[in-house]
Amino acid sequence: MSYPVITPAPTPGKTDWFQHDRFGMFIHWGTYSLAARHEWVKSREQIDTETYMKYFKHFDPDLYDPKAWAKAAKAAGMKYFIITTKHHEGFCLWDTKYTDYKVTNTPYGKDVLKPMVEAFRAEGLKIGFYHSLLDWFHEDYTVDGCHPMRENEEYIAHDAERDLSRYVDYLHKQTEELMTQFGKIDILWYDFSPRATDRFPGKGRDEWRAEELIKLIRSYQPDIMINDRLQIDQDVKTPEQFQPRGWLHVNGQPVVWEACQTFSGSWGYHRDESTWKSVDMLIRMLVDTVSKGGNLLLNVGPTARGEFDERAIERLEGMGKWMHHNSRSIYGCTQAPAEFQCPQDCRLTYNPETNRLYVHVFAWPFRHLHLDGLAGKVEYAQLLRDGSEIQFVEGKGEAQTLHVTDGGAGTLTLMLPVQQPCDVPVIELFLK
Repeated sequence: MSYPVITPAPTPGKTDWFQHDRFGMFIHWGTYSLAARHEWVKSREQIDTETYMKYFKHFDPDLYDPKAWAKAAKAAGMKYFIITTKHHEGFCLWDTKYTDYKVTNTPYGKDVLKPMVEAFRAEGLKIGFYHSLLDWFHEDYTVDGCHPMRENEEYIAHDAERDLSRYVDYLHKQTEELMTQFGKIDILWYDFSPRATDRFPGKGRDEWRAEELIKLIRSYQPDIMINDRLQIDQDVKTPEQFQPRGWLHVNGQPVVWEACQTFSGSWGYHRDESTWKSVDMLIRMLVDTVSKGGNLLLNVGPTARGEFDERAIERLEGMGKWMHHNSRSIYGCTQAPAEFQCPQDCRLTYNPETNRLYVHVFAWPFRHLHLDGLAGKVEYAQLLRDGSEIQFVEGKGEAQTLHVTDGGAGTLTLMLPVQQPCDVPVIELFLK
């Protein structure tokens, strides 16, 4: 018997692979990695461009090995990656012909984007580009509430001489480069449209000429997924740094969505940041996201020398160990059908192709786990980690003979070992 699941409406891009793969790596890398105190350091500390150029003049990631990055992502169970081709600081990771503020003009002197794309593609991961709509370096980018010079009256006085439309031309031309020089691109992740403040106007779809830009992108990459931050919904919604309470809906309809999260409080490398999430918490975030029909995009901020730091590697390896045994409960899975009630301290995922229900146990109970409404619907149960059988009883009468008194007529009661067998155990139920 098959069960109905929520299915978002089709979008302009190709999302079937995305809704299957569920887990991706975000990478924020730029000259802010030298400052090592947040990717927004130029704005937060209101650093002028002349001062900030010291990071550009010393950017030399001599330990950069994109093959190592790609292998780490694959080993963690990630199926796609998204790299910041240009963050808000304006620095470009490829040899663009439209600015000198690019990696090939640093002491490193080489394009870092092309070998990265090749390395991740060789490991079988899909390719995504993040591209900032903001640009704190470009001479025609006007001041807004996020700009580093938002309190510099002398700088603001020259805004009348700046022509934002020339910057937007630059934005479109660089997008065209990204869409034509790196082969098939699966995701384009824009970020973001600043809101108006008391002093400064905002920037949005009209300023970016968003409809024209989307048409340009799809003329080169018709299957590409585009996010929602051009203020025109396309293929995927992107809640940031929080876990939604349920499947995201727009105008009452379920949509394709992806939670973007960090290991710590910063996206770029932050040497002294201390709020790093544990492996256990990260696994729970992944499970929780998939249980609500979403994807998890988990960020790494490489160091200025071009490595993933030890804290990131430790967490990637930890998630990889869990995914090695339990990825079947993630890939191809989605929110469980509404008729399946989730037990307390658990999350459910469901694979409609295999007709298997997965119970992720966040708080291990003593001996019994009661699944209301599942009596008569389960053929077999096993611990996913090792394929060991989980015995069960059904209905109140049979449960009472085993001194399991909480089971109702429609309840299936799993007979669990006393000791929790692993971190975030997963029980695989083969449905009839």
